[in-house]
Amino acid sequence: PSLSKNTWGSSGGEGKRGRKDEDLGWWNHMQKGEFPWDNKDSRYLIVMGAGILTGFFYLYYRDPGREISWKHFVHYYLAKGLVDRLEVVNKQFVRVFPIPGATSEKHIWFNIGSVDTFERNLEAAQLELGISSAQQVSVVYSTEKAAVSFLLSMVPSLLLLGFLLFTLRRGPMGSGRGGRGGGIFSVAETTAKVLKDNIEVQFKDVAGCEEAKLEIMEFVNFLKNPKQYQDLGAKIPKGAMLTGPPGTGKTLLAKATAGEANVPFITVNGSEFLEMFVGVGPARVRDMFALARKNAPCILFIDEIDAVGRKRGHGNFGGQSEQENTLNQLLVEMDGFNSSTNVVVLAGTNRPDVLDPALTRPGRFDRQIYIGPPDIKGRASIFKVHLRPLKLDADISRDTLARKMAARTPGFTGADISNVCNEAALIAARHASPTVNEKHFEQAIERVIGGLEKKTQVLQPNEKTVVAYHEAGHAVVGWFLKHADPLLKVSIIPRGKGLGYAQYLPQEQFLYTREQLFDRMCMMLGGRVAEQLFFGRITTGAQDDLRKVTQSAYAQVVQFGMSDKLGQLSFDLPRQGDLMPEKPYSEATAELIDEEVRALINTAYEKTLELLTQCRGHVEKVGKRLLEKEVLEKADMVELLGPRPFAEKSTYEEFVEGTGSLEEDTSLPKGLKNWNLEQEEERAEEKAS
Repeated sequence: PSLSKNTWGSSGGEGKRGRKDEDLGWWNHMQKGEFPWDNKDSRYLIVMGAGILTGFFYLYYRDPGREISWKHFVHYYLAKGLVDRLEVVNKQFVRVFPIPGATSEKHIWFNIGSVDTFERNLEAAQLELGISSAQQVSVVYSTEKAAVSFLLSMVPSLLLLGFLLFTLRRGPMGSGRGGRGGGIFSVAETTAKVLKDNIEVQFKDVAGCEEAKLEIMEFVNFLKNPKQYQDLGAKIPKGAMLTGPPGTGKTLLAKATAGEANVPFITVNGSEFLEMFVGVGPARVRDMFALARKNAPCILFIDEIDAVGRKRGHGNFGGQSEQENTLNQLLVEMDGFNSSTNVVVLAGTNRPDVLDPALTRPGRFDRQIYIGPPDIKGRASIFKVHLRPLKLDADISRDTLARKMAARTPGFTGADISNVCNEAALIAARHASPTVNEKHFEQAIERVIGGLEKKTQVLQPNEKTVVAYHEAGHAVVGWFLKHADPLLKVSIIPRGKGLGYAQYLPQEQFLYTREQLFDRMCMMLGGRVAEQLFFGRITTGAQDDLRKVTQSAYAQVVQFGMSDKLGQLSFDLPRQGDLMPEKPYSEATAELIDEEVRALINTAYEKTLELLTQCRGHVEKVGKRLLEKEVLEKADMVELLGPRPFAEKSTYEEFVEGTGSLEEDTSLPKGLKNWNLEQEEERAEEKAS
């Protein structure tokens, strides 16, 4: 190769001219501003040479020889006259040089505590062996650099060399090679990924959040058909914040947006902006928005934005905060003098309360889209999506099964429903079933709610009896209280952390009265009261029930204003994991709150005790049947206790009665509907071509 190809090595030619080019090639390169580390192979040679040099010095300076003890040295070397001389090295060990030809070993060594002790012991040993002073072994002293010390001294040089190679691994700064800037600044390049094709998730795969889907589709429609909005004077919104509990479908909705939009979709995680290097976060934000403007019109999705968008000024006691600098750069890029056009920013988080107010104001994230747990119609739609790939019994309708499972899974999110469907398929495979049936789904719901069934956990007979009567107390109290949730199943087979398990079917409602909350407290206290009533003693089995009762009582008194003495006041309770905040009320009010909570729980306990005393025979029936069968269905409860004296809802149709329609309304507005049809036609044409 010629010098014009920027190579470092032999030209490979023969003759005088070739040797001349080889000799002067390095100087020509230096004059052109080219260095050996510009070439990848040259950098490898430099690193390899440094490694070989380090290994050579280690082998040269290491301490060969065999280690012996002092007694071994005296008996086998000094007593036999095999020692030529001794060398005390670094005042730490003694190297023994044998008489030439006396032994095959080059030298041996042994450790010493101190030089003074060694000299006294050597003198005493030679006197004891009868060695005259003229024949005594000579001792010399030396100082050597040990291998470890040498390597430690080489560490700064090696680090400097490694840092040099790292900074120049993509070409020298400003050389125009190796990307923007090159060197150490290459770590600040954005880690965002641009997605355009091969995204399988579509809007049809997202269910249970139709309102949020419509909002997102409108963003995509604006990017595809901006004239439709601009003719009316509308401006494209800067961004949308997707908030809600974990598992409700925020990231899935963003994936579906990427799958539906024919515009570039740029995705990045909030934690990718934070690095140990100062200034990397803001640089990555700048690069990310530069990438977005280059690909405009496009959609930029920042997942888990709370990692970088937390409120400023908390926990920063002086110095520079990389997270705050990154947030400031993000604020400027979203709505500053260089604000981008035709770039929609979507963000997802389940912690909107910790976000900085400047980040969530209109002009940056114009829309706050809350994606909460789906209602019963939304759960049915989600079940239909996850039932598609499953092989069901031929006599089971997917719509019917989806509705039935939706009625039995109140409070489940999309992630929970996906887990239930997958667990049902795993259970069917575990039992070698050719298809997945309704029984497998019921077992999957129990597995998700209660935990893994522990058939190997053996309870003592007296413990099993206590658990049976404890669960019977819960079941009977719930059966005879009007506002308690209907019972579906009760079991004394241990699951998860609990020794017993009861499944209820709570109503789909958003507002609760004081009477409903009170009856629920009584139902949770039923197990503790049954233990006291039948055995005259209490156990630790009611710990979880008492925790829930305490939380409910404090919520009624402190948050919901349901205490007559405290009045119409509401205070925030600390959430799990948060630091205990300063109480916004006086000590007298705190004492009043504690008194009201204690009085409310005592009232619920007295009512539960009165009810179970009257229904003592029913509790005994249910307890004995539980000891026999271990699992009781609703039909068994009707056989033992008779029909429940209160009307209850148990089917999908009963739950959705009076809400307008049996199915979730997925119809689109006219503009979005036309756009959706156009997208389907485009995809069909692409597949055909």
